[in-house]
Amino acid sequence: MATGQQKSYDPKNRTITLVDGDDDLDCVPVEYDDFKSPRAAMSCGHVVTPMSLTKWCRWLLDQGESRFVCPASKKGTDKRCDAEWPYKEVRKMALLTTEEMKYFEENLAHNAARDDRDTKSCPGCKSSVERKSLSNLCVRCIMCTVDKKKTYEFCWQCLREWKGPAPRSDRCENNDCLNNALATLKICPVITFDSVKEVNNCPSVRACPTCGIMVEHNRRGCKNISCIQCKVEFCFVCLKRTTECLELKKGCYFGPCASGVAPRQTSIPVWNRK
Repeated sequence: MATGQQKSYDPKNRTITLVDGDDDLDCVPVEYDDFKSPRAAMSCGHVVTPMSLTKWCRWLLDQGESRFVCPASKKGTDKRCDAEWPYKEVRKMALLTTEEMKYFEENLAHNAARDDRDTKSCPGCKSSVERKSLSNLCVRCIMCTVDKKKTYEFCWQCLREWKGPAPRSDRCENNDCLNNALATLKICPVITFDSVKEVNNCPSVRACPTCGIMVEHNRRGCKNISCIQCKVEFCFVCLKRTTECLELKKGCYFGPCASGVAPRQTSIPVWNRK
């Protein structure tokens, strides 16, 4: 999504509170800004321009976030404001174009769906059910259990009534119950890194060793990945945390890992968020 043209508040717009002072999302003081857009106050009181607000919120979306929070410091402190701005406010104050609104809304939906990965719709009653154990695919629906007067469990993976012994972390015994993530890890092609010396035959897709989200490498750039979900940085080659990988190899970013290329993963790590 491009934001090539400059956007500026209309001084005649009475629905926006224009203020004097520097843009709290931009380090350039107003007197040195070549494009002197009027400044406006967000609901939290911090000052923005439509361009700085668009850029900041776009960056949040690209980091996988589904909430827009203020990064400015609270007045008189070194603590971040972190006030949450509703999308309706961002859309208005950033003067989002039709193209930008499409990009924002599509990515908001995608990121929010990923955030809700621990809740699914029961195939029996269609109510929302939360999975308590991330290592067990067998999930009990309380509403169906009460309604049917017998225990009702379904498979979190194939979303059909559970068949077979439980607990299970890989699949139930329904036909075609398949863990697509594990299948991808098993058959993904291998790559040779362009910028990392002597590293080849590395699987091109990995599950983050902390949270399990799937990550693909295009073989260009650094071997160290900062996960968009859990924010933990790890080495795509050896699957150790970056700090541990560097300690073993004495700070080598662009060379082989001390422990070599980690084999294909055969399970998806479960994220312990505590």
